[in-house]
Amino acid sequence: MVRRPYLVGHQEFAALYDVRAQMVQQWLNRGVLDPGTAVVVSGVRYWPLGFACRFGETTPRPKALNAAVKQRLMEAQGEGWLAESPGELPAIVGQQEIVALFHLPAQGNVATTIATGRFPASDWVLSGSGLWLLDTVLGAVDDLRKSARSLAWEADEQVAAALRDGTYDGPGSAVLTRGRYARKAL
Repeated sequence: MVRRPYLVGHQEFAALYDVRAQMVQQWLNRGVLDPGTAVVVSGVRYWPLGFACRFGETTPRPKALNAAVKQRLMEAQGEGWLAESPGELPAIVGQQEIVALFHLPAQGNVATTIATGRFPASDWVLSGSGLWLLDTVLGAVDDLRKSARSLAWEADEQVAAALRDGTYDGPGSAVLTRGRYARKAL
């Protein structure tokens, strides 16, 4: 089993500081939390746990870290390591990146493959979303091909290389505006 870096999404980040998940977005909007401290996967920000734990000390009004929540997050994620910045993280993918990697006709193809148990188990489930190491997905290609009825499951090496070196700019690479103000942003 590969040791993975500990990560947090909005919900987990908020739990570390005993606030509602919406507060993380407010910190981003106010400039208290730099969006560059997160990695974007399938249009959602995720932070290295090491950074998230230090965040409270870096703000104008210090925030107390809930050490019990940190411990629970680490236990839930299994054997891992504390990364401090997005640059330390390996290539991480969600369903949108997987669709692009395999040039699948729709995200439903991935969702169905996951739901039927033919896709590898996610390496993380954060804020309700499954995330995988790129290597986990690529390592499952032979099994995916064997169980496929019509999909080729041929990985695009250029997309894989872009995901690895942090230059991927396809679907899922940007944070999408959500909520009641999403239409106004267009």
